[in-house]
Amino acid sequence: MNYLSLKTSRFLFSISFLFSFLSIFAQQNHGKIKGTITTSDGDAAAGVNIILKNTKYGTVSNDDGTFDFNKVKANSYTLQVSLTGYETLETEITVTENETSTVNLQLKVSNKELKEVVISSPKSIMSKKTDYVARMPLKNLENPQVYSVIHKELLLDQVAVDVRSAVQNSPGAVPVTYPSGGVGVTFRGFTTGINARNGMETATNRSSTDLANVERIEVLKGPSGTLFGSTISSFGGVVNLVTKKPFETAATEVSYTMGSYNLNRFTADINTPLKKDKSVLFRLNAAVNREKSFLDFGFNNTFAFTPSLTYKASDKLTFNIDAEYISSNNTRRTYHRYDPKSGITNPGDLMVGYRKSLFYDDNDAKTSANKVFAQAEYQISENWKSTTLFSFMGENVERSYQTYTLWLTPYLAARRVGNWGPIYNNYTNIQENINGQFKTGSIKHKLLVGANYSFNKNSFSSGITAYIDTVDVRMPFDPMRRKTVDATLKQTAYPTDGDQTFSIYASDVVNFTDRLSAMLSLRMDNYKRKEVEGTEAYNQTAWSPKLGLVYQVVKDQVSLFANYMNGFQNSPPATQPDATKLILDPVYAVQYEAGVKAEAFNKKLSATLSYYNITIDNAIRYDSNGFAFQDGVQKSKGLDFELIANPINGLNIIGGYAYNENRIEESGAIAPGAPKNVANFWATYALQNTVKGLGAGFGLNYVGKSYLFEDNIFYMPSYTTANATVFYDQPTWRIGVKFNNISSERYWDFYGNSQALSNFLVNLTLKF
Repeated sequence: MNYLSLKTSRFLFSISFLFSFLSIFAQQNHGKIKGTITTSDGDAAAGVNIILKNTKYGTVSNDDGTFDFNKVKANSYTLQVSLTGYETLETEITVTENETSTVNLQLKVSNKELKEVVISSPKSIMSKKTDYVARMPLKNLENPQVYSVIHKELLLDQVAVDVRSAVQNSPGAVPVTYPSGGVGVTFRGFTTGINARNGMETATNRSSTDLANVERIEVLKGPSGTLFGSTISSFGGVVNLVTKKPFETAATEVSYTMGSYNLNRFTADINTPLKKDKSVLFRLNAAVNREKSFLDFGFNNTFAFTPSLTYKASDKLTFNIDAEYISSNNTRRTYHRYDPKSGITNPGDLMVGYRKSLFYDDNDAKTSANKVFAQAEYQISENWKSTTLFSFMGENVERSYQTYTLWLTPYLAARRVGNWGPIYNNYTNIQENINGQFKTGSIKHKLLVGANYSFNKNSFSSGITAYIDTVDVRMPFDPMRRKTVDATLKQTAYPTDGDQTFSIYASDVVNFTDRLSAMLSLRMDNYKRKEVEGTEAYNQTAWSPKLGLVYQVVKDQVSLFANYMNGFQNSPPATQPDATKLILDPVYAVQYEAGVKAEAFNKKLSATLSYYNITIDNAIRYDSNGFAFQDGVQKSKGLDFELIANPINGLNIIGGYAYNENRIEESGAIAPGAPKNVANFWATYALQNTVKGLGAGFGLNYVGKSYLFEDNIFYMPSYTTANATVFYDQPTWRIGVKFNNISSERYWDFYGNSQALSNFLVNLTLKF
């Protein structure tokens, strides 16, 4: 074990011991309160706010209606349950030192009425409840995987209008804008696209993504091939967008945001039951976005239309259907390359203006995406459920002018443009999941058995130029226009391509006791690609296991966890320079991870700390003669820390830090695009009494130095950005002002593109 691993292991042990000691010590000097809340029709009342009057204690009931307060000083209290528009429920309770007081309460509301109140109310940004991460109902403390959940309520506080700014709330996550137009996220030393939508395959390689229909963003850490396969996950993890669903109360919300660089954004969220018995629910989200670039040329115009429908066919059967249409017309950012002889080591060496574009904005892109998601959920029995899912995603590129520069010196740039299109990518997924709970003796099981069939088809056409000209940026020059580009383009059409994958998987969470559990999971993928002109067909099978262990040191408060996780990428046969074929295996990444999770102080604090080691020992590499070998080794290891806290009413704090060292073993070089240190912080406080709803927020994001190539010569400098908000939130309206990059920090993304200096946003939201 190396020094870092030894030091980390000692640190994790010390932290877990400290949590345990403090909890045991606290329990010896206080009492507890436990209880259950039910509705008037006898069902569990989940998501209900409960407080002890005139104290700091407050919590929310669990899915089964249970709640608890720990470390309560011995005394008499008034326990209060209140719902807007309904009679407040109060009861007296006495807490005795070192004992547990129990109370059972019944609300004077039905289960249906309760759901209306809870669903339409703001959700806690601390909640990590999700059915997608494990594809089964598993609490954060029971799950051996590390993940973050970014709620729309947090994005509202931050006046976030794009996915790039949203994902920075996950520890270690650094957004990446591809020159092709899509958005990716780098974490744990690897980059992944936003490839999952409601847990099913999607893609944003060349099309836009809009936050208008996003309920939350889930960022799963570590190779996740076992449940998500190779097309959705990377070796770093998975980014999953969860869309907004209809609920049982009629509600409308419209929002307008304006800001720097001629930003004008309008969104609407309309929800209504379509039948009196509320068995049919409808929701529509829409967004129109118009903005200029902070550069002297460039723009981004998008439109999103996203209807969704829920049909409760019976007490056991529910259908959910949603569709999404997004169109965009915008300019792509330039892909900068650097001649090794140029002497350039980072973008700051260039003599071009920070806001200067070398290309005119008629070199634009026009794309659209059509997405359909359908789900049928059938409750087979009390403990067994069937979920059938279908998804389709069609990504269409009418045209996509992409710009490139090759910097020969700090002031000489060779310019090139390609038109990638027309292109279409179709992704079709059919999935069946069976979830169940059963016992073998005293041991409890949560079981998932699933199968997935995916079929992807694409057509590709492009027009590519050689370098057209060279400009000296010290002298006046004209941005390159499309007519110059079109005169030199030579269009090439590629054969229609496609692949299909059949997968089966199973996961069993075995609860040996109410504190000790193990997750045993396995996936088999059979991947097939048909023969097309210039390539041969191939058939490849990959096995992906996942193991996890969780022990709750303090029940429902502190857990220790460890996992073994696996990810893979399918690899076609390689044609060697001597015309022989090298049959390649899937490239595998294996992760070992251990850490501690806490949800303490009556769920006012949520924290995760872990150490991981990811190894790829069969990476594909090429020698100087062009021969392929499958013996490359790459190791990515580091620490992840996340803290979410609500220490007092009105104050929310989110913080994270990630350390990563991703090295290519053969050369010892740090992998491209993998900063060693990334940190995030955000705090919001809203007044609770005088001028209730008036508040402010402040945050920082730090990203360390990263390299563009494996030679570790050219790098992107580290940077820190500061952002702030001021807002006034009322039941029927909200106004907020956001200041981004307050200090006008100059910084560049992975592709060497300068980012916006200080700017502002103003948002007005009306709620009906």
